[in-house]
Amino acid sequence: METFLIRALQLVMSLSILVIVHEFGHFVFARIFKIRVEKFYLFFDPGFALFRYKPKNSETEYGIGWLPLGGYVKIAGMIDESMDREQMAQPPQPWEFRSKPAWQRLLVMIAGVLFNILLAFIIYAMVLFTWNDTYLPLRNVHNGMEFSEVAHKVGFQDGDILLKADDKELERFGVSTLLDIVNARQVTVLRDGQEVVIPIPENFMNELMAAKEGFATYRFPTVVAEVQEGSGAAKAGLRSGDSLVAINGVPTPTFIDFKRELEKNENREITIEFYRNGILNTTVAQVDSTGLLGFYPKSPMQIYQPVTISYNFFEAFPAGIKMGIQTLKDYVNQFKYVFTKEGVSSLGGFGTIGSLFPPVWDWHAFWMMTAFLSVILAFMNILPIPGLDGGHVLFLLCEVISGKKPSEKFLEYAQIAGMIFLLALVLYANGMDIIRAIFK
Repeated sequence: METFLIRALQLVMSLSILVIVHEFGHFVFARIFKIRVEKFYLFFDPGFALFRYKPKNSETEYGIGWLPLGGYVKIAGMIDESMDREQMAQPPQPWEFRSKPAWQRLLVMIAGVLFNILLAFIIYAMVLFTWNDTYLPLRNVHNGMEFSEVAHKVGFQDGDILLKADDKELERFGVSTLLDIVNARQVTVLRDGQEVVIPIPENFMNELMAAKEGFATYRFPTVVAEVQEGSGAAKAGLRSGDSLVAINGVPTPTFIDFKRELEKNENREITIEFYRNGILNTTVAQVDSTGLLGFYPKSPMQIYQPVTISYNFFEAFPAGIKMGIQTLKDYVNQFKYVFTKEGVSSLGGFGTIGSLFPPVWDWHAFWMMTAFLSVILAFMNILPIPGLDGGHVLFLLCEVISGKKPSEKFLEYAQIAGMIFLLALVLYANGMDIIRAIFK
């Protein structure tokens, strides 16, 4: 329950920041062009609001709604989610959105996306300035990778060290590296000291998505980092730094091997062989009903040699912009898979997004995830779908090119159709979360 609450709090806090910044972009540009903004709300407020405030002599009411599906600014003279037909039936006023030139309306509509992208750049820059960039080079993972069954079928073997995708050197393991691999014709690995070339099939990504196994994880030995008080590991006398190498005589050279053997021995006593200060020892431990001993292992970053790149304040900004652009490129490259059968089945809603946050509060992870979601929000909002900013941009570009403004009735119907589609998409994505939670 505590884990759920921590993740839920991080999700609400992150999305609130993103929504406020996005809507503030629309607000700022509307005010620059002297367009009246009637409301600025975090969350939607059908029927009532949790909080509302209108400063003296202000045209704008600020508030917090009760429906946490985003937020909005109600711009006078604009067909949006408020569907204010009464206002649109009145003659256009100079301070209204519809009375302004197309180029001004276009800038107002793209401002939200622009502010989300800028926010991502700033967050990435500040993360690099505050925490630096620490990563684990693939060549430093001396035990190589542990590959999924789908990767095995292609030709990868456990222990392979990833070197190149086509002619591109693979430096670190992450989304960019995975995309380089699945889009490559061949991948070069280091196997038993020899370079081996593995051909990559065109449908490799679809196969990975269908199997829901992922591609690979780090192979690393089982070294105790911390023992939980009162656990089976504590009662067996295990300590931080112990290297666990066998269970009941079965060698466990990697943590994955160790976990597999533990799962075979739920609610049983096992004999563990381990090294402490270079000396081989043996102990007996009780495995609990979930197949755990009660210790935290050292991570690959603690076992292998990571690399840290430090940035001063001024160096962090170009590096943060580069990181934001790379994140956007990676997401765009992944987006095509949404339209496959495997992609549709893997869609998720707030539950899926919330699960991306760590189960304990970590400011570095929180800000990295917030920057990532800011990039996603910017990209998704610029898609040419009525109801999104991109839908408004599409119609405005058509107006600029043709010189003819679409009728308000057409824009109203398009807005309704877009909102129905988006609502159905939200219901489907969150419904998939519920189904996965029930049948997992």
